[in-house]
Amino acid sequence: MTIAGRRLSWLDTGGPGRPLLALHGHFAAGHTFAGLAPGRRLIAPDQRGHGESDPAPDYSRDGYVADAVALLDHLGLRRVAVLGHSLGGVTAYQLAARHPDRVSALVVEDIGAVVHGDLSFALQWPARAATRPALLAALGRSAPYLAGSMREDPDGWTLTFRPADMVASQQALNGDHWTDWLASTCPALLIRGARSDRLTRGHALEMLARRPRTELVELPAGHTVHETVPTEYAAAVAGFLTRADA
Repeated sequence: MTIAGRRLSWLDTGGPGRPLLALHGHFAAGHTFAGLAPGRRLIAPDQRGHGESDPAPDYSRDGYVADAVALLDHLGLRRVAVLGHSLGGVTAYQLAARHPDRVSALVVEDIGAVVHGDLSFALQWPARAATRPALLAALGRSAPYLAGSMREDPDGWTLTFRPADMVASQQALNGDHWTDWLASTCPALLIRGARSDRLTRGHALEMLARRPRTELVELPAGHTVHETVPTEYAAAVAGFLTRADA
């Protein structure tokens, strides 16, 4: 799919099941949700500047939301359940706020209604290396989180995103988004990693208290709940979506 000359790539499992749009976080790609929600049609895009999707001229909140709407339109999907992790979580609840007729249910993983983050450490990562092991070694302690975000090209191994774009994206993500979190009325599930340093328990409880039709689940993980405890995560999502469908 092309948007204004820019490629947008996505994973689509197809099939007759109810559709679920799944939006990944910074540094990741749609395949991070592969295997989630069997029985549903999983649609997981590589958001702008990530994975196999092209870089974008900007990483604004409006841009991310517009990409999601464009993808739904391209696939002929009027109304879907939407799930998002971190960056994708904010995009998910902003999509529900700005296009309530397109979102039947909302799952937000480990991100709050107020976001403060700094990804400038990524600017120290190498642009490429001769081999995959060499790139992993150069990434140091970040390597385990980036192993799925690397690719080989004719000049060696590189990351599937530009670190400077991720810094710009995080800067655009930062801010107070309470208005968007509270604007939608569809059923919502907030999933928090019990060891998360991104979403405190107090903030999660405030999000729960202030928004009707919202549930909270805490699982034994840090920020990337879906990768750390995939079985428990999938069960929580499946149970919630079944209730939301009913």
